[in-house]
Amino acid sequence: MLNCLNPTVTGTKACQQHQSQWTTHLKHCTQSAYAGVRRMLHCAYEGLEWQQNPPTSNTQPHDQPQSVTQHKSYFSPAHFYCVETLCAPCGTVIAWTKFDKAGSPTNILNFLETVYPNEESRPQYICIDKACLVLQTAIANGSWQQIWEKTSQFIVDTYHYTNH
Repeated sequence: MLNCLNPTVTGTKACQQHQSQWTTHLKHCTQSAYAGVRRMLHCAYEGLEWQQNPPTSNTQPHDQPQSVTQHKSYFSPAHFYCVETLCAPCGTVIAWTKFDKAGSPTNILNFLETVYPNEESRPQYICIDKACLVLQTAIANGSWQQIWEKTSQFIVDTYHYTNH
């Protein structure tokens, strides 16, 4: 548990005071629980007549600011929010990085600046699902005029364009 200095109970990862949280963690992290999650992912709501109410989820919309979740324990390793990849038009991966907390426009811009450090290396077009937010952030922080305006255009693919 975060900020707990009590010794752990033998065979567990929690002290006596936090055993209920440890038990809950074990219950949710069993093979059978993961099998249920896999089933849910493979058989998601399909809009069939007999499925009147779609299941609810806490999915973060891709073009909204990300909320940061504070974990209460270290029972299992943290998960990465996303893996961002840069691909050539032919599909070849040019570069990739992991974002641990959010695929924020600032993180995306920093990643692009790392991969394309000078004008000669920058692509003419950068197609990204969050192009609206990335462009807005670049204008707000001044990197649009300083870095990107001369060389690149941010565009949105048709799937995301029709959903904005």
